[in-house]
Amino acid sequence: MPYIAVKGTHDVLGKEAQAYRYITDVFKAVCELYGYGPIETPILEYTEVFDRATGESSDVVRKEMYTFKDKGDRSVTLRPEGTAGVMRSIVTNKLYVNDLPLKLYYAGPSFRYERPQQGRYRQFCQLGVEAVGVNDPHLDAEAICLAMTVLKMLGFENLKVKLNSLGDASSRAAYKDALRAYFAPRVESMCEDCKQRLLLNPMRILDCKVEADQEIAKGAPKMKDFLSEESEQRLYKTISLLNEMGVEYELDDTLVRGLDYYAEVVFEVHAISKEGKDYGALLGGGHYEGLLETFGGPKDIDYGVGFGMGLERIYSLMADNKMLDDVKSGVDIYAMPVGAEVVDDAFSLVEQIRALGYSVEMPFVPSKLGSMFKKAERSGAKFALIIGPEELARGMVNLKNLDSKEQKEVAIETLDETLDAEFEKLENPEHEHGEGCTCGHCHD
Repeated sequence: MPYIAVKGTHDVLGKEAQAYRYITDVFKAVCELYGYGPIETPILEYTEVFDRATGESSDVVRKEMYTFKDKGDRSVTLRPEGTAGVMRSIVTNKLYVNDLPLKLYYAGPSFRYERPQQGRYRQFCQLGVEAVGVNDPHLDAEAICLAMTVLKMLGFENLKVKLNSLGDASSRAAYKDALRAYFAPRVESMCEDCKQRLLLNPMRILDCKVEADQEIAKGAPKMKDFLSEESEQRLYKTISLLNEMGVEYELDDTLVRGLDYYAEVVFEVHAISKEGKDYGALLGGGHYEGLLETFGGPKDIDYGVGFGMGLERIYSLMADNKMLDDVKSGVDIYAMPVGAEVVDDAFSLVEQIRALGYSVEMPFVPSKLGSMFKKAERSGAKFALIIGPEELARGMVNLKNLDSKEQKEVAIETLDETLDAEFEKLENPEHEHGEGCTCGHCHD
């Protein structure tokens, strides 16, 4: 049997790996701008962490979790989503005694047994945030703004927020009764999942992907007609805040999210093409209640808001739309020792250049210059550093811009200044360096 990756998983290599790191770095940087700090929870948790937090009516619990018995005959599960583990960690480590809200972000692998498709895998990396301990629509609006900022920083231009309110507990109870009354005489013609959802949580039916069932659901009662006055006010306060921030949104009565812990405002962010095509949700989340108490935490601060997004889904859409072409890949400099006698000197020089903060690659067995130039181009290097014995004897090397093909001889003792100036030109191509220039490199 050939050794291949398990179905629904894949190796992340080359430019894709570079892009994954870039997307994750942007996400983390934006989170920290908003005052969020990192948290890492175990990939493996006791199964009840996810059973109790996500709810028995969710597809994640009923069909998608990787659950098995360990050698101690305890049921454990590979993490299917991030929120439950974060809540468990907050209670385990009594993080709630700190200043509130707790604002945390995470990035790591999750696992769901679902049908693999483009941009969706059984092992995937989820990026997410949680803000816990304060019950305020400002925090909900801030989470939406954070999500929008991440996507805009990644280059998405036409974004739309879809909003709905699931109301408070009394609102949802009344709404579920109305949905059961509506779907009960119709459910026999619907899919098996919807028949189960009617018994467990009829709101899940609104999230069904079967086209015929979606048509039936169009006539179902709307959540907005069952909202309490407090929930209605909360929704419109959130909308007011988004209006002030210039965030484009639309109300979507069918938006319920896939996990049972959501309450009040929920949201998704969709990318729209220039032609008006909706690419679907890039991320989703919302307000939740009751999770800390589930794990034995305090009830009086048991509120939160968060969102999650799949890294692979974001990457797939960015790659399809050529949004990653400018992402840095490869090394800065490819060093070329011309002859075996200069390899040791080249090796020492390369280490000095790396200490300056530039990435450098070099072959330890020199080959013909033409062959080394081809390797330099494949490496993605911006410059070639040609180290010949005659030049080296004079304390010189040759630096070649692999894009413009411009080449010049540079003194080793001033190589650091030259490299700084050349990379500054790459970063600011419209800037005119030289006499009269006041930038740091020319001024010095």
